[in-house]
Amino acid sequence: MAKKCTICGKGSTLVWRRVKLRGRYNPTVKRRQYPNLQWLKLPSGKRVLACTKCIKAKTKRK
Repeated sequence: MAKKCTICGKGSTLVWRRVKLRGRYNPTVKRRQYPNLQWLKLPSGKRVLACTKCIKAKTKRK
């Protein structure tokens, strides 16, 4: 199962956390950040993974 929104195509991003210590930046950890995906049932009866931003936008359109 892909960690990608089926509606907008939003996927993972790579983020760096920078820690400043005594005027210099330490070597920091790179980590992957995933979108908040939830199961959504479409009117056709199909279940898809969608990000919460798309779900919120869908409920506002009604």
